[in-house]
Parts: sequence; structure tokens; C-alpha cells
Amino acid sequence: MAISLAKGQRVSLEKETGKTLDNIVMGLGWDVRKPEKKGFFGFLTGGGNKDIDLDASVGLFDAQGRMVDQAWFRQLQSQDGSVQHSGDNLTGEGEGDDEQIMVSLQRVPPHVQALVFVVSSFTNDTFDAIENAYCRLLDAATGQELVRYQLREQGSHTALIMLTLYRKDGGWSVRAVGEKAQGRTLVELAEGMRRFI
Repeated sequence: MAISLAKGQRVSLEKETGKTLDNIVMGLGWDVRKPEKKGFFGFLTGGGNKDIDLDASVGLFDAQGRMVDQAWFRQLQSQDGSVQHSGDNLTGEGEGDDEQIMVSLQRVPPHVQALVFVVSSFTNDTFDAIENAYCRLLDAATGQELVRYQLREQGSHTALIMLTLYRKDGGWSVRAVGEKAQGRTLVELAEGMRRFI
């Protein structure tokens, strides 16, 4: 059964699963908030609903806080090949994960101490327009959901630093972050991400 994380909570993946994980998947899903229909004309126009393009990204950081590699919609694979992005979903439509990032934990280079996952709006839409957003980690071999973090932080921000996957005691642990940020791309968010490695 998956652990539902609270903001700031940390868990060891190995302790929770009772095994060493090889490959995991970080999945992100969201829905566009349905506008309130006001009066008769709101009903006729449909309230102005539109698609929202959120982007999942990950930065790989060393112990000195330098982002040494990355995966996002403009670079779908880390240079070392340990992280792969599923590609850009432009609308958030459909059931299940809208975007996924696959991580081969055994292939992550030893100098990488933390992977910081973020979600951002390239088109500068704010999180006021988003609902039912979540991120989750799955065991890629079994499809079992390990942890889930429901993103409840709505507001005028254009990005969220979601969670950190980091090395600890020879294994991997996860921390739910949920920090609001401003930025459209991984590059613009790098400085804020560094605080959570």
C-alpha cells in the first residue's frame, strides 16, 4: 500500500519496500480547474475553460549543490542515461499520469547525491487554474505505487518544487517538498531547487 506523504515528510524507500529498488517511475498528473459558470451567459460560453501545459522536470545535484545533469521536455534523457523523461503532455487530459520520469537508481552516478523533481508552467499559467495535481513514485518492475504526494498548493505561482530523492545510509530516501516557485523552465528554477538537496 502506498504511503501518502505530508509536506516535509521523509521516508526511506528501502525500509518501506523491504528491498533494494532498481528502477522507479515518478508520475505527475493534473486536471484543469473547471470554471464556475455564472449566470445564463456563463452556461452558453462554457466559462472559458482551456488546456494547461505543465511540465515535469528533474535536476541531478552533487554534494556541493551543483546541478550536474537534468531531464525535461527539451532534454528527454540525462547525459549518463540513468534518467528518462516520457515527453511533453500539452493538456493534462486523460486518466492516470500525464508525464513520467523513469530513474534507474543503480545507474545514477555516485557523485549525484539528490534528484529534485519540479513541475512548472512553460506558458506562465498559475496554479490557480490547476486541481487534482499529484506526484507519485512507483516500482517500475511491479507497477506498485510506493509513495504519493497530493499537491494542494494553489495560488499565483507558476511552479512547484515537488520532492527530492536523495542518498542516505547506502539507499534512497524521498522528501515531500511542495515549495511554491516562480519560473517556466528547469534552468530558471535551479537556484530554488538547490535548497532542497
